[in-house]
Amino acid sequence: KRKMAGLFWHIAAALLFLVTAASTAGASTYYASDPNLGSARVVFQLNHGDIEFGFFPHVAPKTVEHIFKLVQLGCYNTNHFFRVDKGFVAQVADVMGGRKAPMNKEQEQQAEKSIVGEFSTVKHVRGILSMGRYSDPDTASSSFSILLGDAPHLDGQYAVFGRVTKGDDTLRKLERLPTHKEGIFVMPIERIEILSTYYYDIDAESCEAEKSILKRRLSESASEVERWRRKCFA
Repeated sequence: KRKMAGLFWHIAAALLFLVTAASTAGASTYYASDPNLGSARVVFQLNHGDIEFGFFPHVAPKTVEHIFKLVQLGCYNTNHFFRVDKGFVAQVADVMGGRKAPMNKEQEQQAEKSIVGEFSTVKHVRGILSMGRYSDPDTASSSFSILLGDAPHLDGQYAVFGRVTKGDDTLRKLERLPTHKEGIFVMPIERIEILSTYYYDIDAESCEAEKSILKRRLSESASEVERWRRKCFA
């Protein structure tokens, strides 16, 4: 009986572990099953946690190519979220004016480009990435929003190009921060800094090779931020 009781508790503990692990994994990758997602992933490391997102290459190919190039060049490093409107959007600033660190020539050339409006039938729901723009539909550049709730009035008006795959807990932290209103914008009182960024591919053939690439990219991002810090505070 003691052996049976011990076996029962071992099985129960194992099942509890599996259920807990599955629940945690599901919470952190809630959006990752979207059929529009490609294999590339980008991570923004903020002072409040990480946000990972993927792209919709078949929905907005030109937009995806442009934003991914900006990420590859490190353009979003030291940029920030200038807008956090709970239940609506968290918006990343245009890199031309939002970064703390100065931009090099290659970064400026990419950041100055405007993208044709690639509007689709994909709905604006929580976790979706949607380009910012002016009244001209072809003026999207580098500013984009992460949807914090459903916004059907934006459907077909703004280019959807991806969605969050991990980091909804970080988004909820941002929604709890103190804000103030400036015109139509609800803005955080503190600066929500994008400390560094990196990218990877979930379909990479070699895990070890991918880890090596990730470490190099993280090191490059950290070096850029440190160079800027030393220059400013020297």
